[in-house]
Amino acid sequence: MDNPNPNHHQLHWLDVEEIAEELAEAHPDVNPMTITFPRLKELVESLPGFKAQPGHPCNERILETIQGLWIEEKDG
Repeated sequence: MDNPNPNHHQLHWLDVEEIAEELAEAHPDVNPMTITFPRLKELVESLPGFKAQPGHPCNERILETIQGLWIEEKDG
């Protein structure tokens, strides 16, 4: 496996709950309620262990789900 960080397993676009948790941990200063989808996509793609899978592209529905879960994670 080409994962540079052994503490993180590989994340893919469909791992929305884990992505939201990672974003909340990695970016506590970012307000998920006001983030744009292009910026959200950049932040997800920069997470340790993230790797897009062929055949599973990112779309607006996935980004909306991640954003909603991130808001819940931050409020929780």
